[in-house]
Amino acid sequence: MATPPPRILLCGDVLGCLNHLFKRVQSVNKSTGPFDALLCVGQFFPDSTDGLDEVADYIEGRSAVPIPTYFTGDYGVGAARFLSAASKLPSNRGFKTDGLEVCPNLFWLKGSGKFSLHGLSVVYLSGRQSSGADESGIYSEDDVGALRALAEEQGIVDLFLTNEWPSGVSNGADPSNTPPVVADPSGCDPLVSELAAEIKPRYHIAGTKGVFYAREPYTNNESVHVTRFLGLAAVGNKDKQKFIHAISPTPASMMSSNEIHARPPNTTMSPYSLGEKVSHARETTKRPSDSDTQYWRYDTSQKRQRQGENDSGRLCFKFTSTGSCSRGGKCHFRHDEEAREHYMRNVCFDFLNKGKCERGPDCKFGHSLAESGASFPEKERAQSGRGRTERSCWFCLSSPNVESHLVLSIGESYYCALAKGPLVPNHVLLVPVQHCPNTLTMPLDTETELEKYKSALNIYFKNQAKAVVFFELIFPQSPHANLQAIPIPLSKASNVKRIFNLASKKLGFEFATLNPDGDSTQGRQLLRSQLNSTSSMFYVELPEGAILLHVVDDKEKFPVQFGREVMAGLLNMADRADWRNCKLSKEDELQMVEEFKNGFREFDPAQ
Repeated sequence: MATPPPRILLCGDVLGCLNHLFKRVQSVNKSTGPFDALLCVGQFFPDSTDGLDEVADYIEGRSAVPIPTYFTGDYGVGAARFLSAASKLPSNRGFKTDGLEVCPNLFWLKGSGKFSLHGLSVVYLSGRQSSGADESGIYSEDDVGALRALAEEQGIVDLFLTNEWPSGVSNGADPSNTPPVVADPSGCDPLVSELAAEIKPRYHIAGTKGVFYAREPYTNNESVHVTRFLGLAAVGNKDKQKFIHAISPTPASMMSSNEIHARPPNTTMSPYSLGEKVSHARETTKRPSDSDTQYWRYDTSQKRQRQGENDSGRLCFKFTSTGSCSRGGKCHFRHDEEAREHYMRNVCFDFLNKGKCERGPDCKFGHSLAESGASFPEKERAQSGRGRTERSCWFCLSSPNVESHLVLSIGESYYCALAKGPLVPNHVLLVPVQHCPNTLTMPLDTETELEKYKSALNIYFKNQAKAVVFFELIFPQSPHANLQAIPIPLSKASNVKRIFNLASKKLGFEFATLNPDGDSTQGRQLLRSQLNSTSSMFYVELPEGAILLHVVDDKEKFPVQFGREVMAGLLNMADRADWRNCKLSKEDELQMVEEFKNGFREFDPAQ
């Protein structure tokens, strides 16, 4: 017997009126249900403090949410307070695109993402565009970039949730079926139009404009299916506009070709191809976030005003944490490479900046330059020689600082280890056994073993329907080489080159492709020919074997975590771009190491 399609309720701006909403949901559920979930778009929290008690009753457990409810409108009075508390819950740690649980049956769809809901493919953009006034609940450039990457993936998106309407959605629609308020640009966002045109969902649902509007289906460029747009009014609105709507769509993944191709008689052309092309002139304002570190954030044209003119002695946090600052020479704060090296070795930023840290024992970072492994004055460093460097190195196997429990395999010239704070499970490093600043200055005869390790990893992950992306950053002060190896789903492999090129353009450079034919051995020979002792370079080996290279200009501020940040963007993992956000307990690390060893054993070139 065929599984019936899921039954979904859609709702517009809740504005904190949870009692009204859930009373209606229970009534509809009783008369025509049961329904599997409720999806809310538009502002979820109240406009004033008068509605806070009602919201608190549900979040604090005095009232029950009747069915699984998901919302994207993370703004309004009380939003920051309630959502900050939800973010700290143990159950919400890590990377989650299917909603952070605020209370039983209530889920916050944070940022942007894609998840499966009873077989339906759901994509969402949380927050709203910047208005220049209230900057709470603003979607970020990262959020938008993640959706652009998702749009490149195969498969049809069933539902696309946004808070604001797409600009021009009524272009080409029947005027007799279009409320006059639809033409008002308030509550509309041209960037949402772009995303809708790229994602091509079967249903696009939005709130904010305070009116119900079910547009005629429209066609999509280069796609066979149609899109239906639904705009929903606010809960309890005085005009009695429809704020709740029921749908029961069969997931596209379960539909026949004829069903996918079906076009109702009233289908129109796409409103976004009929209207004027949306301009990119408006820059997306970033949402303040701990994960402000994805590849699409690199926009050298972006300028932010810094308050205060006498801060040149203080460190720039943006530069210290990422290696890049869009303000460049106009920044009022100090760009210090040595401080950045200490920061990357886990020294507390406040300690580096002020010489002290007010968090005391609660701080998770180091409060001594000696702890970073780069603490010696230049004269002492010269006298101490290589032995001291190796003893303080995180990667030298003879060093007391090495975390040997992360080692997965040891060969003659290279070893393989689990990355500290892995971006994804089984994110590993290929590390020279000897203390060497990069893999390209290793003796030529060690290339054979390195290629064996890379080949073994490729085969191991291919058996798990994954591809591997390798990358390395080389700079004159590199302490000990490590070639990063990050497994990704095969479905994303074809997007890697495009996304790295997109990131490079944001930073103002273009990659050179060394070996278009994908011959990795030839690619590494060409890499060696490009290297000199004073240059910095970044290269990435794509799943098909081609190598993209960027030789860093002397005056260029290249982000040290560029490779990881781009990969975090590809995988829609903004909150994992910084390895310090991904630290595991030693017990979890040991478990991951053991599982990897068991699976990798038959491919391990060191066996």
